[in-house]
Amino acid sequence: MQPLPRLILATRNAHKTAEIRAMIGDRFEVMDATAFPELPEIAETGTTFLENARLKAEGVSHRVAGWVLSDDSGLEVDALGGAPGVWSSSFGGEEGNHSKNNARLLSEMAGKMDRTARFRCTMVLARDGAEQANFTGNVQGRLVDALHGSGGFGYDPLFIPDGHAQTFAELGDEIKNQLSHRARALEQVIKFLIESD
Repeated sequence: MQPLPRLILATRNAHKTAEIRAMIGDRFEVMDATAFPELPEIAETGTTFLENARLKAEGVSHRVAGWVLSDDSGLEVDALGGAPGVWSSSFGGEEGNHSKNNARLLSEMAGKMDRTARFRCTMVLARDGAEQANFTGNVQGRLVDALHGSGGFGYDPLFIPDGHAQTFAELGDEIKNQLSHRARALEQVIKFLIESD
């Protein structure tokens, strides 16, 4: 049997790796940056999702062979002029602290009537240190005014996707992985990889 093609994710985020691995299934051998301890941390100094995804994909693909996939994603809230956007993971003042991020979002949204928002994900595929393609997926929805559900991560307990009555944290991984911003971008990535094979 031929070995599966390798796809290396430019992340050390276990939640993100698990989500992508579940969505890709058995088409690729999915690894992430934790498999390469010598890889340096790549600073996300971009001001857009695309810039950050490109920095990570190209940075990692300079150092490892094969396809490298990175993504940058976040929540865009209309009443906040698109914030937290590219700063979603540090919105509460501490990188990756979901409770602080959610607390600040709830505080900023207090009393606001417009609750529309979207999760946006931009993915970049790179090889040999250069971007080969990029893809974007988003999912529209609205914010609730209190945390609901214990699944998912990040802003999932505050976001109800259009067409549903429960938050991503209540809907569970199987449903979230079918309609999330990451799923929509990844669908395009898989199509590209299969056609490039």
